[in-house]
This record gives sequence, C-alpha cells and structure tokens, in this order.
Amino acid sequence: MQSEIVAVNAKIGWRHVLYRVSLYAMLGALCVVFLLPVYGMLVTSFKSVADILRNGFWGLPKVWTAQPFLQAWETARLGQTFINTFIIAIPSVIGSIFISALGAYALARIEFRGSFVLFIFLIAGLFFPPQVVLYPLFKWFTWLRLYDTYLAQIITHIAYGISICTLILRNFFRTIPFELQDAARIDGCSHLRLLLRIILPLSKPALAALTIFQFTWIWNNFLWGLVLSDQKSVPIMVGVMILKGQYLIQWNAQAAGTLLASLPVIIVFLAFQKYFIRGLLMGSSK
Repeated sequence: MQSEIVAVNAKIGWRHVLYRVSLYAMLGALCVVFLLPVYGMLVTSFKSVADILRNGFWGLPKVWTAQPFLQAWETARLGQTFINTFIIAIPSVIGSIFISALGAYALARIEFRGSFVLFIFLIAGLFFPPQVVLYPLFKWFTWLRLYDTYLAQIITHIAYGISICTLILRNFFRTIPFELQDAARIDGCSHLRLLLRIILPLSKPALAALTIFQFTWIWNNFLWGLVLSDQKSVPIMVGVMILKGQYLIQWNAQAAGTLLASLPVIIVFLAFQKYFIRGLLMGSSK
C-alpha cells in the first residue's frame, strides 16, 4: 500500500514538473516573439542607412552612432510634439476619469429606475469603432473653428474614455461596503461629498490603474491626432510619421524616433505597473 502511494506521488510530481516546464517554455517563446521586434528597432536606431542596407535589421551595428536620434528629434520636431501631447493627455486623463467617477458613483451607489439601461448605453460606446465618427467629428470641429486645436483632441479623448472608465470604476465602487455610505448619509453627508471624501480615497488602486491606462492610450493614439491636427497641435505619434520620408525611408531615424516617443509610456508603466494590475483585478472582482 505504501509503495503504491509513493508511486502515485512520484507520478503526480513528474506531471507537475512537466506542466511547469511546458508553461515556462511557452511563456519564454511568447517573450521572444514579442521582444524580437523591440530588439530589431533598438539595434536599427544605432545604425547608419548604409549599415542597414549592407547588414540588414537584425545584426549589431558595425559602427554605433547616435546620429539617428538627433535626426529624428530635429526632423520630426519631437520637442514640440512632446509638449503638445502632454498638453492633450493630462486634461484628457483628468477629465475622463472625473466625469466617469460621477457616472460610476450614480450607477453603483444610487438606486434609480433605468440605471441598468443607462449603464448598457454607456458600455455600448466600447463597441463602436472610431472610424465611424471620423468625418462627422472633422466637420463638427471645423464648423466650430476648433480644428487643429488642443481642445478638439481633448474633447474627443474624454468622450471615448468615458465608457471604459465608467465600467471599471462602477465595478470597483460596488466592492466598497454600503455601510460606510449609510453611516455618512445619516451624518448628513451629500452624495458629492461622499464621493470626494470616502469613495474616491478608497478607490486609489482603480484610479491609479485608469490613470496609467488612459495616459498610455492617449499618448499612443495616432488616429485622432492625424485627423484633428495639422500644424499647431500635432501629437508625438503623428510627428513620428514624418520620418517615413517621401522617396527613401530613413529606417534608423524612424526607429530612433519611435523609441524616443515610447519612453514616457514605458517609464510610467514600469513605475506604476503594480498599481495598474492590482487596480484592474480589484475592479473586475464583481
């Protein structure tokens, strides 16, 4: 009997080891697949055009040079587009989260007729592709004389961020005990004060996750900047497009510009990834 138990335990142990090895092998392969383009872009950004044509994209540079970064910074006016993108991203993040917090509080903490229908209506915005409203938005902002202004892109980003922010905040608000709300209401606390003084301070993980998510999405967005800007309010990703060239693609400058444009998002995500993951998981628990 004892020998049979030992045999079963050994069999389970080998299955566990095989499972772990297979899992890590699969994860390692996925990491290679995702990181290979990053490696190619990194080494390409330190090569000359002649080096790329002679040795391809994947080999290490024969002569390491920082000239592509200088070329990308000057040609694409990355300094100005960096400033433009910050001016667009910061108000858009704050506005979309604040408006969504008001709606999420009403949907999660206040009982009223039609709340579920209103919630479905808000979430339906996630299923409409932005290409559907490109022309109407372009005509509308042109008529309002807001084309090529920061405000046009800020309004658009706020509007498109309300659905996902409301969804996450509503789910998170519902995890907060209702006894806190009842006690505050008995003490005469208004709904707005309850939201600002109790609900939002308890929702810091969700707010941090949404801040990172919204900032990343707005910073990397290309479509709205391409359609709603021309000269004055060009964001960073549209500026990088200038590096494609008219007759010859400057692969090294384009790779260098893409790396420079991605640095703020990478820094923000690496610094706050713990809050990002925890906030999303806690917000989806119910």
